[in-house]
Amino acid sequence: MEGKSPVYYQDVEKCVDDVISKVGKKIVFGMPLGLGKPNQFANALYSRAKKDPSIQLTFCTALSLEKPKGASDLEQKFLGPFVERKFDGYVELDYMLDLRKGKLPENFELREFYAKAGSYINVEHTQMNYISSNYTHAWRDSIDAGINVVAQMVSKKEIDGEICYSMSCNPEVSSDITPAMRALEKKGRKIAIIAQVNQNLPFMYGDAVVKPDNFDAVIDTSEYYTRLFGAPKMSITTPDYMIGMYASTLIKDNGTLQIGIGSLGDALCYGLRMRHTQNAEYKKFLNDAGVLSKFGNVIDRIGGIDTFEDGITGSTEMLVDGYLHLLNCGVVKRKTYNNVHIQRLVNERKITEKVTPKTLKLLIEEGAVKPVLTTEDFAFLTEYGIFKEGLTYDNGVIKTGEKEITADLTDSKNLDQVVSLCLGDTLKKAILIHGGFFLGPEALYQMLNDMSEEERKKIFMTSVLNVNQLYGNNRYSSEELKTLQRKNGRFVNACLMVMLSGAVVSDGLENGQVVSGVGGQYNFVSQAHALPDARSILMCKGVRGAGKSAASNIVFNYGHTTIPRHLRDFVITEYGIADLRGKTDREIIQQLLNITDSRFQEELLEMAKKARKIHSDYTIPDQFKKNTPERLEEVIKPFKAKGLFEPFPFGTDFTDEELVIGKSLKWLKAQMTEGLSKVSSLGKAMTIRSVPEGARPYLKRLKLDNPGSAKEKMMQKLVIYALSSTGSI
Repeated sequence: MEGKSPVYYQDVEKCVDDVISKVGKKIVFGMPLGLGKPNQFANALYSRAKKDPSIQLTFCTALSLEKPKGASDLEQKFLGPFVERKFDGYVELDYMLDLRKGKLPENFELREFYAKAGSYINVEHTQMNYISSNYTHAWRDSIDAGINVVAQMVSKKEIDGEICYSMSCNPEVSSDITPAMRALEKKGRKIAIIAQVNQNLPFMYGDAVVKPDNFDAVIDTSEYYTRLFGAPKMSITTPDYMIGMYASTLIKDNGTLQIGIGSLGDALCYGLRMRHTQNAEYKKFLNDAGVLSKFGNVIDRIGGIDTFEDGITGSTEMLVDGYLHLLNCGVVKRKTYNNVHIQRLVNERKITEKVTPKTLKLLIEEGAVKPVLTTEDFAFLTEYGIFKEGLTYDNGVIKTGEKEITADLTDSKNLDQVVSLCLGDTLKKAILIHGGFFLGPEALYQMLNDMSEEERKKIFMTSVLNVNQLYGNNRYSSEELKTLQRKNGRFVNACLMVMLSGAVVSDGLENGQVVSGVGGQYNFVSQAHALPDARSILMCKGVRGAGKSAASNIVFNYGHTTIPRHLRDFVITEYGIADLRGKTDREIIQQLLNITDSRFQEELLEMAKKARKIHSDYTIPDQFKKNTPERLEEVIKPFKAKGLFEPFPFGTDFTDEELVIGKSLKWLKAQMTEGLSKVSSLGKAMTIRSVPEGARPYLKRLKLDNPGSAKEKMMQKLVIYALSSTGSI
């Protein structure tokens, strides 16, 4: 691994040998969040540490992906065949298997700054070794931790006769950690930077594309071209849909959108698609649901409900599949350019993507190019399509093949000839989405792979230092350019709880347990306050749990904070929109109570009165006193009857049979409080004496058609009862 880079390997074990030989037995190993982990190399390195206690191995990463595993016997029976079908060929991470078994070796430590929500609750090792960091600080904190080896999955492609690699799904941290490690290498730190090729990975462009010498080693064999992790889609519930519809009204045409993964993000994408492609039904829903009567003023001021004439652009940490659905239906169509002069003129509507003589004239006036074109000016004009291909420039002269034109455009004759012979047709290098990383269902990867090269180049994969923050002029983009690109920015994220002060809880519990991580949320909220026309929108399910275990996610106070109260802005629950920016404490409390589930409104109001934060005679307006789940179902029911608001509007990996079972098991789980002995309907379920004919295919799928034990017989009865109670049989 010393000397000429990169060294090519077909075997991860040999690569691990050489890594240890180069950096020693104290290894701080970094790999990307989510999809881009080089699982085979990571497993080989981890295995070596298990066998050799003299190796001290630390993994620095985030979101270590795991195959779905059911918590109960019933869930395991349901998920087993699904996992076998959808994850066959995916190489699991051995350290995660050992973590779940409680068998991590003493010489190994896992340090993560983000995890799947709730997946590490009460897991001692990960709770102790969690790193609380903004996403934009992940590379820095890894460097401070002494990282000396990094590796990630890449794809390869020949471009202009040269092999190039794409960091594809994960340039968001790698783009910054690699140069930082190279700088430390010059100061004497022994490092190794490794790529593992997987040609199933879409070849993405932008800052993701690097030359081979970016790496010290490249592991490339078709044996490792294994299946990518496909994150199953979550169903969208009625509360999800209501939140998504509210949020969709705040997205401004000719603006910018950032969203994250999950059912709330999917619900927002659905709402935006409905707004654009089914506008009459969209407006009818908003009217029938009381959205316009309650929140019409803020919608008119901040967003809109009409179709997208100019469209929006994406500027997002995470490229979710919803963006591609919005792209396909014409919502995402606002083009941006990584040039401040072009972007300013486009924003001011002085130029369009159609190249005209005016385009060249205004670029000269703007100072983008000099009146007497230089080599650099010519290259710029050609790169962005203002000049057509096939022209050359030599010593102040533009050559068209048949004609030579002096590049002094102060001369009207020269300018006329350039306009006549040199101009292109359309601006090049348009960008529809800036993204940091992607992860999603297998359909997302297929959609990306199926795109033409031209389409895929309009998705510009880059660093989180670019998309997640505004300030500072770095090697990616200037603050001025990002401000122009992100006009009318709407940064939409999910949270767990909202306090009546306006502070927000998103990543942890007050007992110290980490639920997920800060990720990029603080970055985006802060950016929304920094941009002149942007807003932060935090989506919060108003209620968690059901029945007697139901609790409000709007709370008076809580012992943990992710977003401080002084960065408050929009909060949306299934019951409406609270506009908190610049409001007094009294006004904040009033707005949040308006979107609180009515079962909890009065108790919270009394707490606010007791704390003297609101007038003692204040009452919640009548129009906000019917915030109940039943009311939401009434509102959405006629629209569901028309085929709208389906559980999986963007597709699912589950079969029709599995969807029925899943719905029934979800209902059953909701009836439970503390296990099978606490199922409220258990008595009725146990009275079932025969198997209905309609239940047989579902029982067969769960391998409960011929129960062999008392436990299986009880599970069979519960499933039959759940199928019946949900109207499935």
